[in-house]
Amino acid sequence: MATLLSVNVGMPKDVPWQGRTVHTGIWKTPVQGPRTVRRLNIDGDGQGDLAGHGGEMRAVLVYQMESYDHWRRHLGRDDLDFGVFGENFTVDGLPDDEVCIGDRYRIGDAEFEVSQPRVTCYRVGMRLGEPAMPSLLVAHHRPGFYLRVITEGQIRAGDEITLTRKGPEHLTVAEVDALLYLPGRDPELLRRALNIPALSPGWQQSFRELLAPRETDRPAVGAGAPPAARGWPGFQAMRVARIVAETSTVSSLYLDSADGTPLPAARPGQYLSLRLPVGTAPSVRSYSLSCAPVDGVYRISVKHEPHGQVSHYLHTRLRPGDTVDVASPRGTFVLEDGTAPVVLASAGIGATPVLAMLHQLAATRDPRPLWWIHVAHDRAGHVFADEAHALLAQLPHAQEHIYYTAPGDSVPEPGRPPVTPGRPSAASLAAMGIPSDADAYLCGPTAFMDDFGALLGDLGLRPERIRTEQFSALSAINPGVTAADAVRPHQPPGPPGAGPLITFARSGITTAWSPAHASLLGLAEACDIPTRWSCRTGVCHTCVTPLVAGDITYTTQPLEPPEPGTVLVCCSEPTTEVVLDL
Repeated sequence: MATLLSVNVGMPKDVPWQGRTVHTGIWKTPVQGPRTVRRLNIDGDGQGDLAGHGGEMRAVLVYQMESYDHWRRHLGRDDLDFGVFGENFTVDGLPDDEVCIGDRYRIGDAEFEVSQPRVTCYRVGMRLGEPAMPSLLVAHHRPGFYLRVITEGQIRAGDEITLTRKGPEHLTVAEVDALLYLPGRDPELLRRALNIPALSPGWQQSFRELLAPRETDRPAVGAGAPPAARGWPGFQAMRVARIVAETSTVSSLYLDSADGTPLPAARPGQYLSLRLPVGTAPSVRSYSLSCAPVDGVYRISVKHEPHGQVSHYLHTRLRPGDTVDVASPRGTFVLEDGTAPVVLASAGIGATPVLAMLHQLAATRDPRPLWWIHVAHDRAGHVFADEAHALLAQLPHAQEHIYYTAPGDSVPEPGRPPVTPGRPSAASLAAMGIPSDADAYLCGPTAFMDDFGALLGDLGLRPERIRTEQFSALSAINPGVTAADAVRPHQPPGPPGAGPLITFARSGITTAWSPAHASLLGLAEACDIPTRWSCRTGVCHTCVTPLVAGDITYTTQPLEPPEPGTVLVCCSEPTTEVVLDL
């Protein structure tokens, strides 16, 4: 019979960590006497980061005495007191390799259901003073697990734990944890896991994504494809074949291979990264392909920004016949196959990737219902107006909706679509009849994508059906770290490094590597570049970043390598000059 050895609670508090402040509830201490367990919490307990911990599916965290004994031996420590792993219940019994997702247990007056393994994050390492702890918990198959409260009631240390129902599929906590975090996962086990109603929605979504066809599984870019189809490593010289002015501020550059070799295919929506001799160090910028490759030529379209050094160089210095360094097509903002209706929405120069998607749809006479929605300042600044209109005319079920934000420029013209003044609104989108099962692709300024995405959500589109693309730095994911004033990315403080150059392409920073930063993530943080991470030990893959060019080595070997062409920045350092899409 399993036994509840200790009930541990603690309210969130601010903890200094690596020059930042983390708001966390991982500091738990044992309490005496009865405690009431409620739907979201134990009385007197709380979580600091409700995005990753807490809530109905993660109300109570369980860890086992057997695992305490294991870590005392493995770490050589005798100071691991109950609650130090952040658990609410320390138990004798209920090992991770026996307890199954969906099992139900009665403790005291309350009943619980096993909902998922522990979420791997850096805070358990911070609490124990063992930074590698998130990786160790997974590698040693001892994560612990969360409980959902089925029946509220009182519990106390010493209560017996009684199994009341076995979960379906009989997949253990350790097995389910390995399915998410370790290589060699069995697709059949993933499908079985999705048959467990008790499994939390977040883990279900992760398993659905793991079962979906991956970018590298597609024949056009997979390992079995010819070399040209897979692209080239790093940068190679390409020739400017011609330059075409689209508007007074936007020009299209047509690029072909400098040596006549075939160009790899590109999926509609992908982009090219260009390395240009601008500034004291080469500058890297990314631009969407604005149409599918035709006759061995890529087309990108660039807006001349008033204070943009790189766009100024492209518009004023480049001439047909010049060469530029270009990385092969990449990016996951791509038009997916399917039968669902499609929404292509853009603002300004954000039309480029969705225009490439429109080219693909027109080339195949795709029968899917299509909504083309574009926002421009005025008619003069409406890039690709005629090109898009002609492509839409080739599709049997296409609608075109154009908005101009400048007043007084929406008078209809013969042969041109009608123009609505202002911006899309809830009423205007509802009138279009966009169905809730549509797949939407949005590109433009961040405010446009946020607002438009919210309007689509109000129409019933699920978040996973609303895809966005942006070339500025992505929003940070730093769980538990308290918000600080935004700082523009800059060179790292202290003496300059002596190692290879590291370029953060989205942030426009190139700096020399120094081992003082410990990892590429550490260097990015020293430059105040927005970063994304959770475990910081190569487990969760939150920090996975496209590697545009260069080679790295892992200082801590990740439990599962990332996809080819990407890198886990939390546990890697450069061996050559590196360009990161960060």
